[in-house]
Amino acid sequence: MERNRRIHFRLAFGLLGAALLGLSLASSAQTAGSGKVVHLVVPFAPGGGQDILARSFNAELGAALGQPVIVEYHAGAGGGVGTAYVAKADPDSQTLVVAAASHIISALISPKPLYDPIKDFSPVAHIGTGSQVLMINAQIPAKTLAEFVAYAKANPGKLNYGSAGTGSSTHLSMAYFVNVAGLDMVHIPYKSNAEPINELIAGRIQALTVPSLSALPYAKDSRVRMLAVTPQKRSTFLPQLPTIAESGYPSYSYESWFGLLGPAGMPRAFVERVNTEMGKLLKEPGILERLSRIGIEPLALSPEAFEKLLRADYERLSRIVKLSGAKGG
Repeated sequence: MERNRRIHFRLAFGLLGAALLGLSLASSAQTAGSGKVVHLVVPFAPGGGQDILARSFNAELGAALGQPVIVEYHAGAGGGVGTAYVAKADPDSQTLVVAAASHIISALISPKPLYDPIKDFSPVAHIGTGSQVLMINAQIPAKTLAEFVAYAKANPGKLNYGSAGTGSSTHLSMAYFVNVAGLDMVHIPYKSNAEPINELIAGRIQALTVPSLSALPYAKDSRVRMLAVTPQKRSTFLPQLPTIAESGYPSYSYESWFGLLGPAGMPRAFVERVNTEMGKLLKEPGILERLSRIGIEPLALSPEAFEKLLRADYERLSRIVKLSGAKGG
């Protein structure tokens, strides 16, 4: 009888241990990958730069997190609708927006911003940066930035510069340079990066700044001349070009950032998981090759460093928007 009791006790104890082990494994699985969907919001229509960026890593990020990462679109108001959608999302919903520097610009130039670009978001993962190139029509007798500035100063009010639209990054970067260099030039806004390049080639505008990726096809085009790049350091895509800073304007710097933002109050554990896995992905050759195709130079930052960058960019862009006079509709 005593022997039977001991057997039953051992069996019960073993079952209890197995049950506890199962609960532990389930808890670990929940931590490693809950299966909960991560929503990656692109605030523009399919096919644009931020859509291509999202699809360059979403499958790999999902595999790393152990849960599906789906791309969805909430377009409208120059990215404002989708960005505001994420700002208002439940912090526990694992909803992220694929953001760029336009995230801040849109809020600064809008008379009625749909979101606060800093307070309404949790910085999750910085992905990289994008540079621009200052180009001129080859008929302008200038082969360096200094020569172009001298020519523009000798012809005040007679030169035009184009952009992808009022308040666009290409408008702000060129307006900033015009201000720093003390030039008198007329801004001509268009609706895309392609239009002002065509106008530059035709000689109807004399200068512009354009994303490096858009400039690359014209690197050997005799109708245009590339003078400098906008960041503080040279671009890996056009390393032969000096920066505007090293061309006589050391205070000048303009580049766009790309990253993932979540709603304010997003759980720290999730933020750190995504940040860690994105940092690993930004070392993967396949991911790096995809980013290079869209003109992004990879740069992983901690959530704290990303937040510091956002706050600094807000202050910088506030000044540039003010001096450019850009206003949204």
